Amino acid sequence: MTTEQTETEKKQYGCADWMDVPRKNGCHVQHVFIIGCKGIPAQYGGFETFVDKLTEYQTDKCIRYHVACAAEPQAYERTHARFRCHHAECVRFPWRRLGSARAIAYDIDALRYFLHEVKKKQIPHPIFYVLACRIGPVIGYFHQRIRELGGQLFVNPDGHEFLRAKWSPAVRRYWKYSERLMVKHADLLICDSQNIQTYIREEYRRYHPKTVFIAYGAQTEPSALSDDDAKLAEWYRMHDLREHGYYLVVGRFVPENNYETMLREFMKSDTSRAFALITDVSEAFLEELKQRTGFDKDPRIRFTGTVYDKELLKKIRENAFGYFHGHEVGGTNPSLLEALASTSLNLLLDVGFNREVALDTAFYWEKQEGSLAALIARAEQMSADEIQALGRRAKQRIDRYYSWEYITDRYEKIFVKRS
Repeated sequence: MTTEQTETEKKQYGCADWMDVPRKNGCHVQHVFIIGCKGIPAQYGGFETFVDKLTEYQTDKCIRYHVACAAEPQAYERTHARFRCHHAECVRFPWRRLGSARAIAYDIDALRYFLHEVKKKQIPHPIFYVLACRIGPVIGYFHQRIRELGGQLFVNPDGHEFLRAKWSPAVRRYWKYSERLMVKHADLLICDSQNIQTYIREEYRRYHPKTVFIAYGAQTEPSALSDDDAKLAEWYRMHDLREHGYYLVVGRFVPENNYETMLREFMKSDTSRAFALITDVSEAFLEELKQRTGFDKDPRIRFTGTVYDKELLKKIRENAFGYFHGHEVGGTNPSLLEALASTSLNLLLDVGFNREVALDTAFYWEKQEGSLAALIARAEQMSADEIQALGRRAKQRIDRYYSWEYITDRYEKIFVKRS
């Protein structure tokens, strides 16, 4: 820690040691240990962005965040174990060389370490907030230790991970079993979707789970890039696209996001616009889609690869004629919020997760043949004024219920138990 950082901590929190527990403005400091995201500052991922924004928009100085961050073993050896990001203390933990099980070991390593720190520093009433349900088989042991230290276990159950097509049947059974144990032992489950909250309450009613709904967040500020920005122009040139001349999808390249349905239905449509797919392409799945749909014979379809420049991606969203959203697994999906915040015309798969977010600010399609193609035809007949009015309603909904300021305020009230 630099001298400047130390002085800042003394002024802001009344102490130099991040683990000290002073009184500030009449309250005891509440320590919150966050486990389960890959780390901050966020480069990608929903949980990573959530933790990044939660700590960036923090206003309650009675809360101290401690965030587990993953590092490749070779990187871990070259870096300090601790660093500061926003208002949080971050601690790096190396990935273990365990293949797909490394995330489980990472969560366990972080939880074990933070428990040791709490005991060593004698931190009262700590909160351990675990994101996702990976470590169910061992959570009973850790919950007992948390209770012995006077703490609480909060869990974000994420979405229906056990339904994802990428997992083998054995892994899916593990996810479901692990989820059940996480729900059983959690003192509080924070669900980012009302549909997930309902599922938890009904599926595990025998455990009488205590739940609360706090959504994921988004920002409606326009991109910092202008319409004639050189980066945007080059991206358009590379992919033969133009402003308002394309439909867009942004998301993980996995079957449950219904790429096959979107491709088939788009190919049936008569639109002269293109279909740009911003995704990290898996060659095996791409070849499967090519064989099943023949999309490579349609010159309107463009797989563009990924875009990691956040301002560029936001501008691409803003300039899309329409956005397709085919996600059907999970809770409040970050890419849907970003679409509603940036793109005026959104065509969404009709499932509860999507409807609870967008309500009447979007149009909905179903997976049966002809549904999305008909919706595209309807969209092509809409006036610019109708589309803009739809976009304004979507942005107003995001501003009111999904802004990071609103989400952060909800979390802070939960963490410090204020109504």
